[in-house]
Amino acid sequence: MRFSKKYCTTKNIALATILGGAVALTACTTTPTTSDTATSTGVGKAQAVQSVDLNRYAGKWYEIARLPMFFQRNCASDVTATYTLQPTGKVEVNNQCMGKDGKPMQSIGEATKNGDSGSKLKVTFLPQALRWLSVGKADYWVLDLDPNYNHALVGTPNQKYLWILSRTPTMDEATYQTMVATAKSQGYDVSKLQKTVQNSR
Repeated sequence: MRFSKKYCTTKNIALATILGGAVALTACTTTPTTSDTATSTGVGKAQAVQSVDLNRYAGKWYEIARLPMFFQRNCASDVTATYTLQPTGKVEVNNQCMGKDGKPMQSIGEATKNGDSGSKLKVTFLPQALRWLSVGKADYWVLDLDPNYNHALVGTPNQKYLWILSRTPTMDEATYQTMVATAKSQGYDVSKLQKTVQNSR
């Protein structure tokens, strides 16, 4: 997930590109793009599930926990992600949270399949006019997904970022611990997981 900053406007992004090149552009708009080769921080390797039906995956997800992420540092609570499948096959990504200042924050992006399985996506939060650029796209892997599409474990293949998601604002402890164990087996540092406050219960 990623949330926009006020200064990351189309005008300022264009200026950043002119002054600092692709590195500045990527830093302003999204998380660094990761490769499909995992660099493990523990035992195990990140593995996406075999397939994901994006029609079923679409809809609203509540963040239950995450590994620390720069672009979510100002989110205090109520983090959600809503995915809407488009006629083109791409997925609109609508990330929202309540900021530390008590004001709602939102970031709109777009995800495209990276392969045919649907379990590996490339996500960008560049403005629409700049999404043709090859930079600014991050990996989004579905690492675990229950058969009813009620809970999901999502991460980046370099094991830096991880999210535990649920269709409801809460998750029972047994399910949570199972997902944590799965993440640990894939090399994620689960000792740094931060639980998310959800007030809409």
